[in-house]
Parts: sequence; C-alpha cells; structure tokens
Amino acid sequence: MLNLDEAERERAGQLLTAFFDDYERSIPHRAVVPEVDREALSALLTPFPDEGIGVEGLFHEINETILPNSTTVAHPRFLAYVLGPPNGIGPYAEAIAATINQNCNFWQLSPAASVVERAVVTWLSGLFGYGEQAGGILTEGGSIATLNALTVALHARRPRFRDRGLHKADKPLVVYTSAEAHRCVDKAAAILGIGLDNVRRIATDDQWRMRVDVLEKEIRADREAGREPFCVVATPGTVTSGSIDPVADIADVCERQDLWLHIDGAYGGLFVLSERKREEFRACSRADSIAVDPHKLLFAPLSAGCLLVRDRAGLTDAYAFSSSYLTVAEDPLMIDYMDYGPQLSRGFTALKIWSALRTFGVAAFRDAVDHMLDLAQYMADLIGAEGQLELMAPVSLTAVCFRIKHVEPAAALATLAEEGTALLGPARLGGRDGMRACITNYRTTRDDIEQIVARLTDMAGQAPGD
Repeated sequence: MLNLDEAERERAGQLLTAFFDDYERSIPHRAVVPEVDREALSALLTPFPDEGIGVEGLFHEINETILPNSTTVAHPRFLAYVLGPPNGIGPYAEAIAATINQNCNFWQLSPAASVVERAVVTWLSGLFGYGEQAGGILTEGGSIATLNALTVALHARRPRFRDRGLHKADKPLVVYTSAEAHRCVDKAAAILGIGLDNVRRIATDDQWRMRVDVLEKEIRADREAGREPFCVVATPGTVTSGSIDPVADIADVCERQDLWLHIDGAYGGLFVLSERKREEFRACSRADSIAVDPHKLLFAPLSAGCLLVRDRAGLTDAYAFSSSYLTVAEDPLMIDYMDYGPQLSRGFTALKIWSALRTFGVAAFRDAVDHMLDLAQYMADLIGAEGQLELMAPVSLTAVCFRIKHVEPAAALATLAEEGTALLGPARLGGRDGMRACITNYRTTRDDIEQIVARLTDMAGQAPGD
C-alpha cells in the first residue's frame, strides 16, 4: 500500500510541522555554506531498500543527512546570487498543491488551478501596463520563459515555422542582446536552431547598459549582409551589475525596424513594484514579451517563472495543437494552458504565488523590494566611504559590485564563505574581476551589511600595499 494509515499521517504531520518550526528558528544560526559530509552523501547512492524505512526513518534521514548538507539559502547573508528565501506561506502552499495534485494542462483536470493561474498572470501583466489582449503562462524559470518567448517570436516572424522549421528560411534570423545579458539568450538561440553565430552581443556604455547606437549599427550591417534581424532582448536588471537597459530607446528601434522586443526581467522586472523604480520600467509595456521570476522578488519556493505576452494569440499560434483525446468544451472562465506553452503535464505552480499575495498582500512585497533597494544603496555608501574598497558599477537595483584593493577576489570570496561571514559571488566587468553582493533576501538587515563590509575592510587592512 502506498497510503499512510491514520497514525502515520498524524506522525508525519507532527514531524513536518516540527521541521518547519525548527528550521525557521535555526536560520540565523546555521552555516551559510555547509561543510559537506561526503561520506554521508555517498551513502545516499546505495540501492533503495526493498522494505521501506517508514515515516520516522525518512524524517531521521532528512534531518541527519539532507539538511546538514544543504546550503542555507534563507540565511540573511546569503547574497551570492539572485535567489531569495521562500516566503513564509510558500512551504504550506506547496504541500497543498502536492496533496490535490492538479494537472494544469486543460481546465477539466484543474478548474480552480486554471483560474488561479489566470489571476496571477493577469496581475503580473497589469504591473507592466499590458492590456486585455495580453496573456501568459507560468514556467520553471526565467530561462524557460525567454526560450518560450523566442519561440513565439519565431512563429510570428515565420508564419509557417511549425511546418517548415528553419530549413526553408531564405535568410538567417538574427537576435540582438546586451554584452551583459544572461546566458539564457544564447541557450535559447542554440536550442531553437537560430545559432550562436546569429546572436549579436551589443556593447555597453560606462554604466553597463546596452548602447542603442551600436544596436542600430549592427542591425544595418546584418541587413546589408543579407541576414534578417528579428528580435532584440533588452535587460532591465543585468545579471552582474543590475544595470537597466534603455528600454524606451530600444523599443523605438524595434518599432522602426519591425523587430520583436523581448524583456528579460527575470532579475529586475519585479522591481516595478517599487514606486521609485516604476518610471524606469514604464517602457516595458511596449515590449512584445516579458520574462519575470516570481521565485525571486515574490519569494515563491523554487521554481516559478512567468512569460507574459502583449498579445496572447501569439502563444496559441506557437503552441496549440489539436488532439481528440484531450478535447474539452471551451469555457470563457478557463484557460487550457497546454495551448500556451510546450508542456502538457504541469504542476499547480500558481498556488504558491497566489497564496502569498493573498496571505501577505501586495503592499508587503512592495515594502520588501524597497527594503532591499535601501540595503543595496547602504552597502554601496559604506563601500564608497572605505578607501581600500572600490565600487565597480553604479548600483541601479540591488547588485553591488566591488573590489578590495590588493586582494584577489576568489581568495576573498572563499575566506568569507569558509569562515561563515557571508556567501557572495564573483563579478567580472570590463575585463576586471571583483565581487558581488546581490541583495534579494528580505531577511537581510543593516547589521548584516555592516558585518560584511567590516570584514571586507579588515581584509583590505591586512593586504600588502602598492
């Protein structure tokens, strides 16, 4: 039998609740990076038993082996990547989604889930000023959202792409993006058969933003060479420095040149929640598609991305296929998400996003975003005040890139992690190596920032001079 009996269900519930509570209390005291027990992890590779170990045995293994060898992503000084802790209701919503196990493909298998996903997508679309024709779908993350966006763009550019693919294309299609853009653009081009040779990495200005003059020059050159420009990927919140590409100017170019404009907002997009950043993101409403990551600034448990499109008909043009065994009557309240993306079987990802917005309210997320913006600027100010520390880029969002003079960045990063001060990440800008703190953690405080900068200052003081 694969069910738990009444006593086992009760015990599993007790152990799970205890796990949630104990972990929450332990976060500030846990090591950011675990001291990996390789012997214990190697033991996990032994064959699974014919006879199970039961509920008690399972939780014992989780507490004794899994948890001690897991990175404490929720730690307030985990600042290496654009990855925050889950919000407080997320684990409970995940458990409920697993319990009812809705398959979010066509609405008959998941009527409530279909409406919940529609509500989440509609709210996200509204943040960017998209109208009633807009639509979207939740994905596994921003990389998949960008892949799906370029797929929709291909179908828009090549109306017979579904039947003919790229084999019959008269001219090679070209994609343009910033030299500072995420690697997901390259991956999407490789997967879709566009090819890396047809991805143009556009130079950036002294603030690491895409140069529109260079973009236009590259487009002209490709047209003259017999290639077909078709898509620009702009990034409001680049992966290293958090710089915000000039979306309005890029949108002007796309309109003049008849190019699809995609916004990779996986890191930066949801800073639109902040009143102080809203104007910088206003031009995103002119994009044909936008990728955002609710598992970042909405703190949904991994994974939760989203693709938004200005005209939802583009999704069905790319992804809708008819099949008699999946036919169900249309309902104006429901959406068959199997026609909006490549997956058929899909989990109830929307529940954890919807639950958090219902539980905490939108204002709580606005406050969290502003809190992180404030902390990033505070860290930049502290670094700027230290003669032996050097900022490498303006702080546009929450990425703070810097160097310690006379200290090798990789060694400093390793020391910070090994001693348990913080987990920061590497940064490379303009051929120079440095360090990066990306504050996307609502648990982080000014005290945490002060502790990190004080340790950096100590390292600088111990380094040899010129």
